[in-house]
Amino acid sequence: MDRVTGMQVFQRVATLGSLSAAARAMGMSQTMATKHVAALEGRLGVKLLHRTTRRLTLTEAGRAYLEAVEDILDRVSAADARAALDATVVRGRLRMNVPVSFGTREIAPLLAKMAGLYPELSVDLGLNDRFVNPIEEGWDLVIRIGQLTDSSLIARRLAPCATVVCASPDYLARRGRPATIHDLTRHTCLGYTLSRVVGPERWHFGSDGKASVAVSGSLCANNGDALVATALAGQGIIYQPTFLVHREIRAGTLVALDLDHPPVELDGIFAMYPSERRPPAKIRATIDFLLEQFSPVPPWQV
Repeated sequence: MDRVTGMQVFQRVATLGSLSAAARAMGMSQTMATKHVAALEGRLGVKLLHRTTRRLTLTEAGRAYLEAVEDILDRVSAADARAALDATVVRGRLRMNVPVSFGTREIAPLLAKMAGLYPELSVDLGLNDRFVNPIEEGWDLVIRIGQLTDSSLIARRLAPCATVVCASPDYLARRGRPATIHDLTRHTCLGYTLSRVVGPERWHFGSDGKASVAVSGSLCANNGDALVATALAGQGIIYQPTFLVHREIRAGTLVALDLDHPPVELDGIFAMYPSERRPPAKIRATIDFLLEQFSPVPPWQV
């Protein structure tokens, strides 16, 4: 028999003084109510109730047990209420993991605005570029860029993720401006080591990514901001998502290159969370907030 239900039945019997009254109050048969109380007494190994033809009274053990049961049931009710509130009210602590550069440039600046909308919500922001398992590592929400591989997670596409090939005006003045992707073989190309599309040895182009060219350079890195800083210093050409370079392109400190094949567009920027029947309000609200900030055109589009 379910232990919590048994406790609830016992509490009603003690309060109402009758098995039949308790059964009616809980919408069950008197036989079932009797079984619940008997199961409790059997599990505990003591009598909780004195039964006569006229009334039920608590034994000494029953009185002590009733006090403990009422405390337990109050805690269960409070826990249920908190869980129900979390399903509808945006509150509590949101553990969100985001790629380093995207999180620093595009997510962190939005957190103050989100805090104004949801004052009962606090954010624990984790920044890294490695694969993250939200279930094993305890993240409520994970944002990742590019192709998704974990089908056990629910994914919402937040925005497209275009890429661009660019370099500083100083570099282009010294080395010339490439016109085709094959011209890149004569240039210093700074690769991103965590990508198969724009890695340190080969860059892919076109809508399907099938056009490619071998590249080489004096530096490769596993962080996009490091590559941007190096390109700004005139050390070479970079091929990065537009969210990393849109400010620099608009300011003229980096120049977008128009080659004979268009840059690839990554699958997108996705918010992912563990599969649940209905995710907590804090997850739903955060995703909706980010969708609103990034739609209809993301602020990093160039």
